[in-house]
Amino acid sequence: MNTSRRRGKTLRALRGVAPAVLLTVGALTGAAPDARGAQTRTETAVVSTSPVRGVTETMVRVRAPLPASFGARPAACDWLSYLRYRSSGGPAASADADRILVAQPGILEGAGAFDSVARNTVARAAAQGRHIEFWALDRRSNCLEDRTGVASGDQHTAVDYYYRDKPVAGRTFEGFLGNGDLGWMARLGIERTVRDQYDLLTAELPDQRVRAQKVLCGGHSLGGVITGYFATADFDGDRTTTADAGHRQCAGYFALDTTVSTTLADLSGSIPDDTNLPDVGLGHGAVQAGLDSGLLPRSLSAPVLLNPETMTLLAIAGMGALEDPDGEATLPNDLPRTTNIDVTNRFLFSEDTPTFLSGTPAVRDFRLTNEAVLGALMDDHSVPLAFLQSSVGFFDGGPVVDKNFPAANGSGAQPALFGREYKAIPDRPGGPLYTWRNYDRVGDADDPGYRSADGTPFTGAGKEVTDIQELARSMAQQPLDFTEQYFPTKLVTDLQLAGSPQVERLVVHPDGLTAHPTLTVLAGDGLLAGRVPAGLDPVIADGYQHLDVLTAAPTQNDGRPEPVSTSLTEFARDPA
Repeated sequence: MNTSRRRGKTLRALRGVAPAVLLTVGALTGAAPDARGAQTRTETAVVSTSPVRGVTETMVRVRAPLPASFGARPAACDWLSYLRYRSSGGPAASADADRILVAQPGILEGAGAFDSVARNTVARAAAQGRHIEFWALDRRSNCLEDRTGVASGDQHTAVDYYYRDKPVAGRTFEGFLGNGDLGWMARLGIERTVRDQYDLLTAELPDQRVRAQKVLCGGHSLGGVITGYFATADFDGDRTTTADAGHRQCAGYFALDTTVSTTLADLSGSIPDDTNLPDVGLGHGAVQAGLDSGLLPRSLSAPVLLNPETMTLLAIAGMGALEDPDGEATLPNDLPRTTNIDVTNRFLFSEDTPTFLSGTPAVRDFRLTNEAVLGALMDDHSVPLAFLQSSVGFFDGGPVVDKNFPAANGSGAQPALFGREYKAIPDRPGGPLYTWRNYDRVGDADDPGYRSADGTPFTGAGKEVTDIQELARSMAQQPLDFTEQYFPTKLVTDLQLAGSPQVERLVVHPDGLTAHPTLTVLAGDGLLAGRVPAGLDPVIADGYQHLDVLTAAPTQNDGRPEPVSTSLTEFARDPA
């Protein structure tokens, strides 16, 4: 099996007023004080077990306090963070790199999700003699996440930390935050998000000419729309002076399974309908009043998968897949039986509606390896929500059956929400130990070639593109999260209310969208499958799901190099 089995160490996350605690063998590679001697920038080495060599990764934090109008917030939230990837043989100073790709994450996504595509792109460029950097941005609200349990490197310790009040390294988990704890996030919308990117770029690359010549601005999913607003923004309040305009900070744009635009129309259907979003007809002022008062949720949340408690489980599942990939999983039985966890497990592991309603058989009734648990949580033939899907292989070790819950399984009716693939589920509770067949073993001579009830193969080699171990490493070993536990509701409502005067005024330089060349790479089976917007000539990554554009392995099953990083490398060489 072409799969890494190395167990990596991790970094403890930043939260509150505590500084970063290094749990890997790393060093402080950079620290900058202000005139009063206070620290304004840190850069910390990240040790990785990635098989992609020749890439240096660091975690960078830059102090950028919010205005007093945002109100009280944790001290860590006055900092901006990103993961910096650069060629190990290249220059140490970002300004000396040949090109710098700056990526905005999508909905419910953190900087850690970019790990594979960042490494693949930097390494590919270095092989061609060019030294580029890839900056994976973290949204400011990710400052609220506590990764202490994940950083322990032990799955059982992590479960005890988050769910049983057991301390790790002298710290006890304070609990998942409620709406009343998130008052400062009521104003964390598109205006603040693009301002954060501008403040970060000007702090890290003070020379505007360098930014205009070397920076490529882009993002994944919702990150494409954020990039559109960045390109059209004005940051000094004077539209007649353009050195500060968003498009003057970039030499080109890139979009990963999205478009660079100022509308959500291209991503319509990709945001779940059960997320407590306010009625967009209420108007921007009414929505803002609801967020300010707390009558509306300040963080995107739903009882199935999309809440801090269940999002934390994804990283914990990744830990198990790294620690003991082929060992029988204990995680389903170790977890407490909370409403969030129970409903999520029913949603993911029910064969049909009667099973969902009765709760029997439950995931605890099946024997699964740790890799199979992660695959069941993230693979496009298991998880229904398209924006969480990746193509990491398929179940093995026992019979499977069609999963007919939710009813949209395998349907093209709402491909942006549920995806297009037939869903499968293990068929023998209490039976054989179900294992996971990695992406590069689908189609092997010993592949049982599982088929759905109508005889259609569930998958094939051309549909599998991501190494499950690399996915697990990105989810469990990065110092900044793969997923986002506290996504600002205002960021979505602002974009849904794009026609309101409060949002329209942010589009100061509309010609910024076309000021530079744009690379658009779409997943062949992703959010825009079958509905490419008019006027685009995108690169299509065949067989890819929405997350695969970030997580795909550097070499694909057909022996060809991974197309997303290949396209980004070529674009970085010559955007024109």
